[in-house]
Amino acid sequence: MSKQDSVIKLLLIEDSVEDAEQQISVLRNGGIAVRPTRATNEAELEDQIAQATPDLILVNLAAKSLRLDQVAEAANRGGKDIAIVATASGPSEDQIVNAFREGARALALRGRPDHIQMIVRREFESLLMRRNVRKLEAALREIERRCDSLLDSSRDPIAYVHEGMHVRANKAYLEMFGFEDFEDIESMSILDMIAPDDADDFKSLLKKLSKGEKPPQKLNLKAQRSDGSTFDATMEFAEASYDGEPCQQVIFRQQTANPELEKELDALRSKDLVTDLYNRQHLLVELDRTVALAASGRNDRTLILLEPDNFKQVLDTIGIGNADLLLGDLANLMRRHLKEVDVAARFADHTFAVLLVGREPEESKKVAELLRKAFSDRIFEVGKQSITLTMSIGGSLIGEKNANAQTILGQANATLRGAQSEGGNRVNVFDPAAQDKAAEEKQRHWLKLVQDALANNGFVLFNQPIISLHGAEGEFFEILLRMQGGPKGEITPNFFLPIAEQYGLMPQIDRWVIAHAIKALVEREKAGNKTTYFIKLTPQSLEDQTLLPWIAQQLKNARLRGDALVFEMPESKVVTSLKPARAFVAGLKQIHCGFALEQFGSGLNSFQLLKHVDANYLKLDRSYMAELPKHKENQEKLKELCDQAMHAGKLTVAEFVEDAASMSILFSCGVNFVQGNFLQEPEKVMAYEVR
Repeated sequence: MSKQDSVIKLLLIEDSVEDAEQQISVLRNGGIAVRPTRATNEAELEDQIAQATPDLILVNLAAKSLRLDQVAEAANRGGKDIAIVATASGPSEDQIVNAFREGARALALRGRPDHIQMIVRREFESLLMRRNVRKLEAALREIERRCDSLLDSSRDPIAYVHEGMHVRANKAYLEMFGFEDFEDIESMSILDMIAPDDADDFKSLLKKLSKGEKPPQKLNLKAQRSDGSTFDATMEFAEASYDGEPCQQVIFRQQTANPELEKELDALRSKDLVTDLYNRQHLLVELDRTVALAASGRNDRTLILLEPDNFKQVLDTIGIGNADLLLGDLANLMRRHLKEVDVAARFADHTFAVLLVGREPEESKKVAELLRKAFSDRIFEVGKQSITLTMSIGGSLIGEKNANAQTILGQANATLRGAQSEGGNRVNVFDPAAQDKAAEEKQRHWLKLVQDALANNGFVLFNQPIISLHGAEGEFFEILLRMQGGPKGEITPNFFLPIAEQYGLMPQIDRWVIAHAIKALVEREKAGNKTTYFIKLTPQSLEDQTLLPWIAQQLKNARLRGDALVFEMPESKVVTSLKPARAFVAGLKQIHCGFALEQFGSGLNSFQLLKHVDANYLKLDRSYMAELPKHKENQEKLKELCDQAMHAGKLTVAEFVEDAASMSILFSCGVNFVQGNFLQEPEKVMAYEVR
């Protein structure tokens, strides 16, 4: 999903701006990015739907300006897919029923922010799903058209049968049975193609199929042509659909006089010619059978995917002409470490798959590790080259919890990509039964890391330049927090801050950051650099009455000017903590520190907030920056925000600048400062011990 697609275009039906802002803050505090608008009458509603086309409409059932049925009627009139969610405080049974009757897809409780967040996420995901389904349906129609063309050109006699009747057949099928056109057999029973000697047995098979039983993979019988002559045939069945209806795909193969030859041909159809392993189609058939067993309680099978690391570099070494030789050698080595019952296949160009059969989970993991070691220890002779390579292996244990072929393939592929991203030459196997336990263990692990980092100075500060477009004096940086991560580098905050917030550790972390930032600023000032640091602050710290005096004492001890520090918080967090935020910002003014509102411009009337919280800097909402040159409406909104900020005497900062074209647009909009990885990525700040 692109950045632009992940922002919900939200239309609010609320009587007051304050109520609308509260709903916006609830969503943003839950990590939901929204682009809000508001309608208070039918004309505004029609205009918003026609011009902006919201993704989701949040309707307050207590609103007097517009009723839910009016909103639903307007949304449906344009034929657009818009999710309508009603909100109410303590709704009665009648209100709930009427809300759904009048067109709401869901009803959220206004007194439960978590419920509103869950409902909005679910409905937006459903909306995206519906949009994707429509795209896929269009693609499917095109694929079906192409398949239809391929079906007609196929030499295999193929027919589609629904409830025992022909619904489609290709030319080869018609020729085999002596018919000119499909109209000759349309709605004819397939039983008419079976010789009388086998008719009773085939009739029994049709009855089983009508009850939903699986057909045999192959069936040997005598077939009958239109002229009454018969021939020995093999029928192959596969589940399919035609015009949206489930049916059976049937392939008739005329038996040869040589059964051994027929057997060899069958084997060849399921084999990959380069590696002599099974092909992808055969493995998928076996996986479907395994899934059926797993659904009934069997858990002795595992799917693993194997892929050589840095395969492109290997090809550059041996030459692309020797690729098949190498793949054949890899397959031979793999085959030596497997049982006869295991199903090994060439799954993609240089990806192998193995369905391990009759093994307990731990044994399957040991086999995967044995294969990994066998590849890393082996020297392959390819042409005149002697090479070594390593193999990444990802897999999924198969049980009742994940008894779905696509789910298992997705899990195996995800673990394979995970093994590659961790440096390759390793084994990752997904265990559905251990998932919940692993999540708890992971949470405990991260909590311990955060606690250890606080106790042992385990955090690291980074800074990213905030560049003035109009030549402001001095240097400006935003302070960013990382955790020491050993030889693999620092850990980004999205991994550890949610845990720290859950366990109330954010105030301690905020103090650690402030103290170390002040130390770094002192060193920069001694070197003659006038510097301003922007430091993020969390809502939990606002409740700490001792924080402001502590900051003042830190500045006094360091003999540092107060305006070297600018504390910043998101607009939505400030709105929901307005009273403590207002008191905190007033205290900052007394010690000459600055304050910045992040994600500014994301509310319905963000400048209204400045009447309560006197911010010095407005960091414009990052959603406007996504592919800025392509979105004229975002450019116009930024220009409007900058004009209002200038008249209010506030400085603006545009974050997440992505390209040079955005820079010129931002300059013309009147933005004061810019920031982003395009300009310069964050760099580590020297660590100073603070006591």
